[in-house]
Amino acid sequence: MPMASQTDEKSLRMLLWLVAIGFFMQTLDATIVNTALPAMAKSFGESPLRMQSVVVAYSLTMAMLIPASGWVADRFGARRVYMAAISLFVIGSIACALSGNLSQLVAARVVQGMGGAMLLPVGRLAVLRAYPRERFLQAMSFIAIPGLVGPMIGPTLGGWLVEVATWHWVFLINIPVGLLGCVATVFYMEDNPRPDTPRFDLAGYLMLAFGMVSISLAVDGLSGLGLKQASVLVLLVFGMASLAAYWLHAAKRPDPLFSPHLFSVPTLSIGLLGNLFSRLGSSCMPFLVPLLLQLSLGYSPMQAGMMMVPVAMASMLVKRFATPLITRYGYRKVLVTNTMLVGLAMASFAFVAPSQPLWLHILQLGLFGAVNSMQFTAMNTVTLRDLDGSMASSGNSLLSMVQMLAMSMGVAAAGAVLAAFTGFFGNAEALQTLHSFQATFACMGLMTLASAGIFWQLSPEVRVVKKAESAEAAGQG
Repeated sequence: MPMASQTDEKSLRMLLWLVAIGFFMQTLDATIVNTALPAMAKSFGESPLRMQSVVVAYSLTMAMLIPASGWVADRFGARRVYMAAISLFVIGSIACALSGNLSQLVAARVVQGMGGAMLLPVGRLAVLRAYPRERFLQAMSFIAIPGLVGPMIGPTLGGWLVEVATWHWVFLINIPVGLLGCVATVFYMEDNPRPDTPRFDLAGYLMLAFGMVSISLAVDGLSGLGLKQASVLVLLVFGMASLAAYWLHAAKRPDPLFSPHLFSVPTLSIGLLGNLFSRLGSSCMPFLVPLLLQLSLGYSPMQAGMMMVPVAMASMLVKRFATPLITRYGYRKVLVTNTMLVGLAMASFAFVAPSQPLWLHILQLGLFGAVNSMQFTAMNTVTLRDLDGSMASSGNSLLSMVQMLAMSMGVAAAGAVLAAFTGFFGNAEALQTLHSFQATFACMGLMTLASAGIFWQLSPEVRVVKKAESAEAAGQG
């Protein structure tokens, strides 16, 4: 191989590592804070049952910025935007560690989410431009691995850092990785801005972003923000009106952020709605389970983090069975059945008790991880399977946005339900807190069960996986 080719291959490999590390940072911070929430609450003098805003702020900011990420990278260049994203992420991490109260921490998480939102989309775009088409799938498969590893080690690492140091180190560990990423970006990522990029649909973006933020804040306002019912109602009405205005706006524009014509594809519309409503339930589990283990069952932060490992391990192991099952039984049967299993697995946590043996809790968490992973794989692939050409990129971005929106709303909804049951049962004793958690798991499980009806609308003939590998490689899940 000529020397020039060896140099090019080395640069391509380093680009993959750079994007993979960025994706790892993003997914790690989505889970690492969950086991540290009780320690943060104690430090701030807050109730650990009302800390969901720390999670909601991060995921909602990501959902809000994902629609703009592709245009920003085209307009200003991948290298410049990627470096700005890592810098924002590091600055946000430092601000999180320096926070003196909950409001400051939530604001810092917004800054961190602004950086995190750009890491994967811009990195994926850089890889797409650098790699030939025949090698792109292999490259994205490599990048997807940290997306599985991050959630697996995040809760345990967060718990360990709380025990051996303080919760501040949950954020401080991002600094050396981020600085290394900035240096590597200078050497291994090309800029290639495109001056001919079409004008950004700013009006449409503002309507879409305002709608998402208003609805999420309304849900979170029922518990975390302490808003009155009238304020929540006003936010909901404004949010829904803003989304309706975007829909009308997009219908008459030649180049909207997300064209209404996307929803003429049945698998996409059903897949997106199913993603939104089923994830409203399942997305709360990484938030609720560590709190349950620490506050009601007496686990230490590190023990609570280690209990999340079975979820991630089962999630990774079951992925190889998804494609054969879908090919044999079709998407409708698999998704309807599996959505019900996810809901039942969540509701089963309503029977958790301190007297139960450890192996039963591990088995319970592992079963939830397995069916939840199957759910993500099937939902993501059916959503994207019938999109071709220019619709594929737009549909993929829309799916990413819906996933992050559902995560923020799911945690906010779980926080609101938990706050309601805490008011009913009280939280003066561990047993009262346990009853609140049990009732919350039952409600969120039932919410997930209800979403099975959405997937029943799929045609029984939809069974051949056209883009399963692409969706999984892109790290959707």
